[in-house]
Amino acid sequence: QVQLAESGGGLVQAGGSLRVSCAASGRSFSTYAVGWFRQAPGKDREFVAAISWSGSTTFYADSVKGRFTISRDNAKNMVMVYLQMNSLKSEDTAVYYCATAPRVGVSSTLYSGWGQGTQVTVSS
Repeated sequence: QVQLAESGGGLVQAGGSLRVSCAASGRSFSTYAVGWFRQAPGKDREFVAAISWSGSTTFYADSVKGRFTISRDNAKNMVMVYLQMNSLKSEDTAVYYCATAPRVGVSSTLYSGWGQGTQVTVSS
């Protein structure tokens, strides 16, 4: 069973940077793709970025391309997936979630094992 936990959210001014992390433990997690999604108040959950199990393939939403970078560190017992967010905008304000999938993709239907989320607030 895979367990996910997001951390690193907070309050940042527009134009600033923040890195959120997803800690994952469990059998065979290193072979899973990981995706980041976000949900702003009153809006549907949307795709942000995803990375394959090896880290060789990444996808980004158009709205974050060039500003956000996803990466992962596959250790033996704990896998970390990071989302480095630069040039933040007020519209990036949301709860950010990570989840796993058997293959990398952009659809939330591929993913499961959602964490509790971490709040990112960008002040203008």
